[in-house]
Amino acid sequence: MSRLTISMPDQMNDWVEAQIDAGRYGNVSEYFRDLVRRDQDRRETAIRELRDMLDRAEASGISQRSLPEILDTARNEARQKGLLRGQG
Repeated sequence: MSRLTISMPDQMNDWVEAQIDAGRYGNVSEYFRDLVRRDQDRRETAIRELRDMLDRAEASGISQRSLPEILDTARNEARQKGLLRGQG
């Protein structure tokens, strides 16, 4: 097993200690292992969702719409989801 030394602001350290004191984790190592597992899961889920999206897009065939129409639709959808602001 590897050993890491990390530095963090006091406020973050206080947060970690509070999680341990609340009984959510047995020690600092458990807390950080949980963070890493969650990050790995989130990334794997994002990759899986992206692959699924690409598979669906490929299976849908070639669009009859022009590239500007497709981009306009994508921008509008992104704005509606709060992922894009303003013009562009």
